Amino acid sequence: MKKLVDDARLIFKCCCLYYQDGLGQQEICQRLGISRPTVSRMLNLGRERGIVRIELRNPDNEMFGQMERDLEQKFDLQEVVIVQSSPIQQRGKDGERPQMDIGRAALRFLSRILNDGDYVGVTMGLTIQSIVQSDYFINERISCTFVPLVGGIGESQLEIHSNYLAQKFASRFGGSCVQFFLPAVLSRKGVLEGIMKENMIQRVVRLYQKLDVVVLGIGIPFTESSTIFRTGYVDHEILDRFHRMGAVGDIALRYFDIHGDTKPFDDFNERVAGISLDQMKKVSRRIGVASGIQKAEAVLGAIRGGYINILITDIDCANRLVELDAGKVMD
Repeated sequence: MKKLVDDARLIFKCCCLYYQDGLGQQEICQRLGISRPTVSRMLNLGRERGIVRIELRNPDNEMFGQMERDLEQKFDLQEVVIVQSSPIQQRGKDGERPQMDIGRAALRFLSRILNDGDYVGVTMGLTIQSIVQSDYFINERISCTFVPLVGGIGESQLEIHSNYLAQKFASRFGGSCVQFFLPAVLSRKGVLEGIMKENMIQRVVRLYQKLDVVVLGIGIPFTESSTIFRTGYVDHEILDRFHRMGAVGDIALRYFDIHGDTKPFDDFNERVAGISLDQMKKVSRRIGVASGIQKAEAVLGAIRGGYINILITDIDCANRLVELDAGKVMD
């Protein structure tokens, strides 16, 4: 059994859902993906530790705890996790890497919600890489199957491609993975449609219907930050054009605008080898991971499009997200 009872953040959320929102213990089980005995123990610990008195107090960070609750209600999200901000890019010997706090928080979250037998889809990019490279220790093996959501071969930076990352997730959790041996973006829609009919590819694609969780990096259309640019699938001209057309972000290499609309970018999106956004929206837990002020518009578009229903972010991105939705910052 997973050792969850010492997770102070989760104890706080359980108490909020039970005492403030009036949810029953079974509803909390379904909402947080934990067992009923665990919910009961956490509610007891909430009282024993003084979290539940006249009001609820988050023992780790009261400000973040309340903001998580506010964002969950404002955007109708299953769950929000906020971490302290640090520079989104930290220079290292191998170049720029996303902050590790986000990766640590995401791996901790996954360790809590995943169960043996789950199918977990993963995208690509530096943010997803930061999750598998984080220093969070996973106590017990969770036998999941990790599935790349986009093609996993390319000309450069193989360590941020989906096949590599699926392997790393499987290694961290003691699970297994499948491989998706296609370029992430094909030259023409007709070429992609033909290749996707091949039996080897269909074996992977059929697993998309079984997904329980997807872990999604949220990209932005700027060359200095774009994973898809780093891997050579787009160039300056394409990104500049998409930006002028209103693109604010991409998930699984599919671009969308601030309202979550993908139609202006269909010519490109339909050449991406992998799960469609419509199919992805059928997955019960869709975890978006992003940090930094510059990602806020992309996160808002992803929420409005229904592409994510769980958000792991930092306080800078969270604050800007609220400003954007309130119209304090121009769309």
